[in-house]
Amino acid sequence: MEFETTSSWIWDGVHHHPHVFGCLMLTAALLGLSTSYFGGIGLSSFPYMCWDLGFFYKKRCEKKKPIRVYMDGCFDLMHYGHANALRQAKALGDELVVGVVSDEEIISNKGPPVLPMEERLALVSGLKWVDEVIANAPYAITEQFMKTLFNEHKIDYIIHGDDPCLLPDGTDAYALAKRARRYKQIKRTEGVSSTDIVGRILAVNDTKACNHDDKLSSPGDSFTGNQSSSAHISQFLPTSQRIVQFSNGKRHDRGRQGPGPNAHVVYIDGAFDLFHAGHVEILRCARQLGDFLLVGIHTDQIVSEHRGKHYPIMHLHERSLSVLACRYVDEVIMGAPWEVSKDMITTFNISLVVHGTIAECNSMLAGIADPYAVPKSMGIFRILESPKRITTTSVAQRIVANHEAYMKRNAKKAESEKKYYAAKVYVSGD
Repeated sequence: MEFETTSSWIWDGVHHHPHVFGCLMLTAALLGLSTSYFGGIGLSSFPYMCWDLGFFYKKRCEKKKPIRVYMDGCFDLMHYGHANALRQAKALGDELVVGVVSDEEIISNKGPPVLPMEERLALVSGLKWVDEVIANAPYAITEQFMKTLFNEHKIDYIIHGDDPCLLPDGTDAYALAKRARRYKQIKRTEGVSSTDIVGRILAVNDTKACNHDDKLSSPGDSFTGNQSSSAHISQFLPTSQRIVQFSNGKRHDRGRQGPGPNAHVVYIDGAFDLFHAGHVEILRCARQLGDFLLVGIHTDQIVSEHRGKHYPIMHLHERSLSVLACRYVDEVIMGAPWEVSKDMITTFNISLVVHGTIAECNSMLAGIADPYAVPKSMGIFRILESPKRITTTSVAQRIVANHEAYMKRNAKKAESEKKYYAAKVYVSGD
């Protein structure tokens, strides 16, 4: 018994450094054959030591049980803040299971969602850090649902951000998980929220109304950006670290790799504003046509010139992170040119240029050259049938059509946001 209790550090060493300890034990055994070295270790001890060594080699070869973590959310108007939260959650375990709250639960607790369940599922499933998705998850972690997570889904920890999540009665939605000591916290991503994005869209709509505009975008308007006409200025501060974090963690747990010399590189470009389910689906289709998907993201200037002065709603770095988070994307060009040139095709070894049938651009502008003239002349251009008819404008119009309901929801949320920032303290991590 004394041997077992005083030498646990030895077995830990054997497990982590088997070759070193194996040599030491074998040397000790051989010395024991001829001398009484090491306190009388003799021949009789040799089988025991070899048996133990074999046990630890076996232990080392046993497959480690993956740590499964769970994070839930509404994921309405999915943005890079949601993606970053799920990236952090995945880093706390080996497998990430995501619960997507049902439409009914969102209506009861927060008001009407902008995106229906089908679209929110497509967005969450399209993230490269997500392993499994549970549809129609409850808004609050009840005792029954928590048992289901632990017993059926084999969840080890429940994850949430450092911002409070309160139920209508004022109680903590994650109180049970905290009491069970199966709760872990991540850092909230500053500078963006669904409430903020809704605010940007509503502010643009208010500006239109003051200017007596009839459409969300005005053909031929020069670039002013959404920020000049909106009180909801983006607070996002892009850093090189955040871009690296989103660039890594490629699907199937591989690090980001460039295409090989013989890879079939597919290129698709666009604004990818208010990243939605239609974007996910067209990127999935494009990726299936080759070995490597390169995505060009147009500058704010280009987007505004071709869609109107109120666009883009999300600026270049925000849009780039949303695209980088997609599991079908291998690389992005931040600030891609409007026209696909021969030099660009050669530089990136592009084999195929594709474009969807559903796209938003200002066709009323005269004298605009065909951006795909070069790949068409080279015979490497292809039109893809867009799987969904969703557009940035159609998503924005859902909010405008429900203007009053979203104004009330935003006003309520603004109060909780104000309290959060008033009590905010530094949180390490991320």
